[in-house]
Amino acid sequence: MNSDEFDGALWHKSTYSGSDNACVERGRLRTGRQAVRDTKDRERGAAVFEPASWQTFVDAVRSGVLPAN
Repeated sequence: MNSDEFDGALWHKSTYSGSDNACVERGRLRTGRQAVRDTKDRERGAAVFEPASWQTFVDAVRSGVLPAN
């Protein structure tokens, strides 16, 4: 992963995040890849996914194959 890839990333807090700071953020990277990181420990880095893998994950959550909570 190239650290420049994160420059200009648009990060969004998950709507499933609770008020107890158990939050995750998703970032759209300029390369088209998606990243996920812990909101309270951003320095730890992020998991990065190719667009097709991310879409497969999102589709599985939306269909109920992978529960959202």
